[in-house]
Amino acid sequence: LDRKAVLPLTRRKLSVEVTKTSSSSSSSSSRLDELRIKLAQDGSSIDDFTGVEAEGETNDTSNFSSSSSSSSSSFQIKRRKAAPRPAKILPKPSWLKAQPATSPKYHELRSTVRNLGLATVCEEAKCPNIGECWSGSDDGTATATIMIMGDTCTRGCSFCAVKTSRKPPPLDQDEPQKVADAIAEWGLDYVVLTSVDRDDLDDQGSGHFRKVVQALKGKRDGEILVEALTPDFRGDLDLVEIVATSGLDVYAHNVETVERLQRRVRDYRAGYAQSLSVLEHAKEVNARSGSLVLTKTSLMLGLGETDEDIRQTLADLRNIDVDVVTFGQYLQPSRRHLPVKEYVTPEKYQEWQEEAEGMGFKYVASGPLVRSSYKAGEFFLKNLLKEQQQAHNRNNVGSG
Repeated sequence: LDRKAVLPLTRRKLSVEVTKTSSSSSSSSSRLDELRIKLAQDGSSIDDFTGVEAEGETNDTSNFSSSSSSSSSSFQIKRRKAAPRPAKILPKPSWLKAQPATSPKYHELRSTVRNLGLATVCEEAKCPNIGECWSGSDDGTATATIMIMGDTCTRGCSFCAVKTSRKPPPLDQDEPQKVADAIAEWGLDYVVLTSVDRDDLDDQGSGHFRKVVQALKGKRDGEILVEALTPDFRGDLDLVEIVATSGLDVYAHNVETVERLQRRVRDYRAGYAQSLSVLEHAKEVNARSGSLVLTKTSLMLGLGETDEDIRQTLADLRNIDVDVVTFGQYLQPSRRHLPVKEYVTPEKYQEWQEEAEGMGFKYVASGPLVRSSYKAGEFFLKNLLKEQQQAHNRNNVGSG
């Protein structure tokens, strides 16, 4: 192409672009002018945001400049309260009073847990009863629920304060012996074990759970009674059986809430029917082998459930021969967790206890501060298990 022919075209193109840019700049300037006019018409001034009273209505900036130095000493910022936020957290009622965690026994037990590198659900789940349980009952025996397989869960339930991760640290292979040593040091005869969920492991931690139970049963000639509060193992009944046949005395697994609220309250991998199948299978495999194992579950109240929801849940639990049920108030661990819908009164808890006992449960613990592993139930369960074993022995002698 001829350069002379191209050059005029290039110049014309540049000319068009400059014209467009100038037009755009003019439009932007026009909008800015309009904004300035609107701001000038607005009656607000800096006096509306300070403690300085305006001396006359004027927009003369020179007056403000000249007086700014003289008024600087009296210049104060007005602090206005923000509008109150909607109340999402209900105030706690007077009956929710827990014993403070300050006793010497509490600090002694806490020291043992730290020295052995163990975790407890009492601390990790921020249980309100830690001061009472760790301080010891009237007979001086302190109780704690040992949480095995680490302090980090692979689930993310919206009610639970335990920290979560898709890939928690590996299992401590020395943990079974550490737990057995701790229990021996405390001198307990009834132990409650629980664990985080470990969906990251091939057997979801069932083999490790079994080893801990068997290590405890190896202490004091097997006289230690063991309650195991287990995960659901994603409904894999073979894994449930590994723990259920480990020699434990109480197989516990919590349904947590009524069927209607499951998806809102629990992790998506959990489920109402799945939890019922876990409890049912634990009972069946021990019945086949002639072992006397109680099954147990727990319900949180105050999440929006109705009386009809609770009654249906109790009926479902009795249909699979669950022996023990506990009721307790849901307490919101932090603002990130589900809010409390209702604080259920102590009188209502008493009504649920009487109704559940009338349905045939062997033991019912019901109260605002009751938890699934609450120590108040341990004395009763301990005696129930011993009576059951004695009756079993008598029947065997009679049949022989």
